[in-house]
Amino acid sequence: MNKPTHTQQEQLWLYTISAKQNPLSLNLKEIWRYRDLLVLFVKRDVVTLYKQTILGPLWYVIQPLFTSVIFTLVFNNLGNIQTGGVPPFLFNLAGITAWNYFKECLTGTSDTFVKNQSIFGKVYFPRVIMPMSITVSNLLKFGIQLGIFIAFYIYFAFQGANLGFNYNLLLFPVYVFMMALLGLGLGMIISSLTTKYRDLTILVTFGVQLLMYVSAVPYPVAEARLKFPDWVVPFVEYNPLTQIVEGFRFMLLNSGSFSWSGLIYTFAVSVVLFLLGLVIFNKTEKSFVDTV
Repeated sequence: MNKPTHTQQEQLWLYTISAKQNPLSLNLKEIWRYRDLLVLFVKRDVVTLYKQTILGPLWYVIQPLFTSVIFTLVFNNLGNIQTGGVPPFLFNLAGITAWNYFKECLTGTSDTFVKNQSIFGKVYFPRVIMPMSITVSNLLKFGIQLGIFIAFYIYFAFQGANLGFNYNLLLFPVYVFMMALLGLGLGMIISSLTTKYRDLTILVTFGVQLLMYVSAVPYPVAEARLKFPDWVVPFVEYNPLTQIVEGFRFMLLNSGSFSWSGLIYTFAVSVVLFLLGLVIFNKTEKSFVDTV
């Protein structure tokens, strides 16, 4: 009886797991095969995040509201930051709602390897499912905070505030997609680096706070051009997160500025960072057990 050749033997297996793969491969077929696991991780992230807290999901509401109040008192009342006729509280809430989704995606995925080393070391599944599940589960938090924004939008509209949105609202899914790509891409890069350099986890917490202040979250870009030193303004204007926050406010409040070139630039940067993060993540997953 003839023994099957190597090629024939491979065809007998249902699945073939190999360390040799394209660094840019997202393994969409494999992710689809493990879609139940992706859903399970999403449910885990949602349920366990605030399971042992007193207020539970109310933190989704409290955090943006308190931050908006502080920004209004400090930047608008004390710092005299103008918001173009939009109520300062609503202006700040719009920026914080957009920023929080990016921040949660970044911080949640930035320690993927370290936080899940016990799971990764025991069983095989597409590793990229883990950061993807965090990005998807954060959509729930984003949706809740967006609902809070809409409630205050209606309140201020009934109070006679000069509010209005425009046709750019059709680009809303594009902005959410760009925020997800940026957070996921940067998170995968940092997660890969933290397998060797644990200090990065501390730097992320500190760096995210600084990044918020150069992303036009508590002020419009027009105010940055007027009040910031000339050498600081380019850091704000060419920051892709600034384009997202400013565009988010423009389509929801009809305040601020929008340009197609800025949108295309931000989309390109988001895709590049995501692909770079995917390459580094795929390379790191092959040897992270030896370094974590």
